[in-house]
Amino acid sequence: MSEISESIMKGLQEMLDHAKGKIELRSHYAAAVPPQVFTADEIRNIRDKLNMSQGFFAEVIGVSKKTVESWEYGRGKPNGAALRILSIADKDPEALERYGFVQL
Repeated sequence: MSEISESIMKGLQEMLDHAKGKIELRSHYAAAVPPQVFTADEIRNIRDKLNMSQGFFAEVIGVSKKTVESWEYGRGKPNGAALRILSIADKDPEALERYGFVQL
């Protein structure tokens, strides 16, 4: 039996032993924090705080300028990854540069 197969079999046996109460396994629980939702004014304030035009801000966060415009005028709402990036930009504006989204 290969080393990988042995490792898998050992893990499966440990799971069975744990299910039967023969051994105690370490468990870790984590929950993802839901992304913060931003109003049109809050999005505009984040962009203004970063001193970026709508076009440049759109490039930095990976959306179109029209998307940023729609967010800022309340016609559209960011979701998913865009909300996470907005949260990061809001809480730590230098992070965009630090992680290579912006080169000054």
